[in-house]
Amino acid sequence: MGNTERESINFKLPKPLTMALRTAARERNTTATDLVIQGLHQVLGQVAGTELSIESRLHQLEAQFTQIETRVEPGVESGVDDSSQQRLSLLEQKTEAIAQKLAKIEGAISILSQRSSTGSRRQSFNYHPPHLELQAYQGENLAKRLGVDLATLEREQSTQTPKDFERWCRSRDPGSVAWQRRDDGLYHPIK
Repeated sequence: MGNTERESINFKLPKPLTMALRTAARERNTTATDLVIQGLHQVLGQVAGTELSIESRLHQLEAQFTQIETRVEPGVESGVDDSSQQRLSLLEQKTEAIAQKLAKIEGAISILSQRSSTGSRRQSFNYHPPHLELQAYQGENLAKRLGVDLATLEREQSTQTPKDFERWCRSRDPGSVAWQRRDDGLYHPIK
């Protein structure tokens, strides 16, 4: 929880609730205290003099993302114009990139905390971002993802066999995803 001073308070909880709290803490690789603090932040909101831990903030972001996700109805895209489709596609790509960066940051924090822990009971929170389904990309968007310019992408696609192009994409893609160009002119991920 950063540099916030803590005070010890004893509570009497029903045994099943205590057992569930300890189990949840173990599953999330955190402490029961941090779970209680997260719950208090959800009920009380932000309290002056406290700062949210990384775990609490990630939990809030995940809850907000879930709320937004449930508001979007399936099949809404069929009535959306092309510019909105493109903006939605760009937003999905940016969200995926942020999720990948968060995962890398969490991994670095985990490694650093393991190196610096000297018998401390506190463990790192293992954040697993929600799995995002990759959508088809336009050439310029895939080129950005692969770290090349559009001309290079088109040259590689036209001069290589489909399998070689898939291997080339997989070697450059940050998520090791293979891509193929289809008749609709878009590049689709290969599962």
